[in-house]
Amino acid sequence: MWQWLVQTLQAHPELAIFLTLAMGYWVGALKLGSFSLGAVTGTLLAGVLVGQLDIEISAQIKSVFFVMFLFAVGFGVGPQFARGIANDGIPQAIFAVVISCLCLLSVYIAAYVSGYGPGLAAGLLAGAQTISASIGLATNAIGKLDLTPDQVQQQLDLIPVAYAVTYLFGTVGTGWIIAFIGPKLLGVDLVKECKRYEAAMSAGNAEGNLHTAWQQYIIRAFRLETPGLIAGKTVAEAEANANGRLFLENLRRDGKIIAFDENTVLQVGDIVAVSGKHEALVEWASRATEVSDAELLNIPIEVVDVYVASSRADGKTLIDLANSSVARGIYVTRIRRGSMGVDIPVLAQTKLNRGDIVSIRGTQKHVDAITEEFGYADRPTDVTSMVLVGLAIAIGGLLGAIVVPVEGVPITLSSSGGALIAGLVVGWVRSFFPKIGTVPSSTLWFMNSVGLNIFIAVVGITAGPTFIAGLKQVGAEIFLWGLFATGVPMLLAPLIGKYIFRFDPAINLGCCGGARTSTASVAMVADVAKSNVPMLGYTVPYAVSNTLLTLWGMVIVLMLGK
Repeated sequence: MWQWLVQTLQAHPELAIFLTLAMGYWVGALKLGSFSLGAVTGTLLAGVLVGQLDIEISAQIKSVFFVMFLFAVGFGVGPQFARGIANDGIPQAIFAVVISCLCLLSVYIAAYVSGYGPGLAAGLLAGAQTISASIGLATNAIGKLDLTPDQVQQQLDLIPVAYAVTYLFGTVGTGWIIAFIGPKLLGVDLVKECKRYEAAMSAGNAEGNLHTAWQQYIIRAFRLETPGLIAGKTVAEAEANANGRLFLENLRRDGKIIAFDENTVLQVGDIVAVSGKHEALVEWASRATEVSDAELLNIPIEVVDVYVASSRADGKTLIDLANSSVARGIYVTRIRRGSMGVDIPVLAQTKLNRGDIVSIRGTQKHVDAITEEFGYADRPTDVTSMVLVGLAIAIGGLLGAIVVPVEGVPITLSSSGGALIAGLVVGWVRSFFPKIGTVPSSTLWFMNSVGLNIFIAVVGITAGPTFIAGLKQVGAEIFLWGLFATGVPMLLAPLIGKYIFRFDPAINLGCCGGARTSTASVAMVADVAKSNVPMLGYTVPYAVSNTLLTLWGMVIVLMLGK
């Protein structure tokens, strides 16, 4: 039975890949306390195990899926990457460049002092900086070095060894340094700093709590009976005089439901359907008589995710938008930002960025109005524009494959790097022109997660036969160098953010986590801070560093492979 299984997997390597994925995702999801290896590391280890069966897999398989993965990475971070380069995220973008260069320098120093070749250095970079995507570009770059085929394969086989040994501390160590040592380096009480920041960001809140005011959404019906109180005022005046955000949604006059606008004058005897927070409606109950009118209150309510694509919303605070006529009757419940969809605080002074996903609720006409003004409804869909995806990857890959000799060294982004840049460009362009094509979040997840892990599975299976020997050769030493390469940039990052970039202490550590593309570490910071304010510093550095650290896979090979 065992012999049959081995022979079948050797004859059908595609089955070995799917077996590796299943094992990898299962192992990666296992938790020890709050820690888990994650799908990538789980898949690599599973691949090494399956690789002991001596299974040959075409290199083209991993190339196809890696290109798909890189496009998805670029597509997801495109809007934030462009914003960081072009707008008020410039300090955070420059900070990300500095930290990314520190990460590269620390790996180079470790590799140079220890005499590592490009294979171990690339694995050290990928593991210590937890940037699995860099392995693909490093693989391409090693293949272009002036080495024999056997030497190339030897270097490639060392990449997963170094990656597996250094990844654990790269993940856990980064989170521990940022979340627990970071506040001590900054000399601050992170909980108090976040509360202070929230208070400053809440300036202009209705009764000091915009989040609560915008989330509660109820509608009641009232008959106007007192002249000069509400009756006799226009709809706009009645809404403006309310204590908090309150809106007239429907109007019955002389027994009939009629159309109205903000200039309609209300009359004694009118029955109005009013939406707003509970406290404001209680106040109305003292100025009008609440009645039961099922037909008047039968108002379609929508809960919609709006993708912000308009310059009219980009960079505007929530309080500014709340005071605009187009936001009439709209209640914001959630804001997600960046390719990782991190939640940011819903506060009066929170600024929206192009590419944000804002969850709103309100009547259908109000939702339609604000959606048309500021972006488009990001409604669930299962249709992917493969014309957009296919063309972008093909054109980006062709441009990336161009080779430019510099002092005899062939410099190229490679087709993989070209796909990454194509994703950045298309993701950015789509934030302005969303109708050029749709790539649902489920498709992005597949391209991101499965695309990368099929690549990692093939790497692990291919390296499996020589993995144990490589681990015995450099395991303990490279683990220590991993501590160095992970720790040095992360210990310096908070201090650089404080003394050079002058970041607010509440978002400094979020910037650090973003600059290391470590979502887990920022989640730990948010947990320690008891606030998601640090997430405000995460997205721009993440977008910039995710691109640079991926490209460093190629750069570290060129630096050491001369």
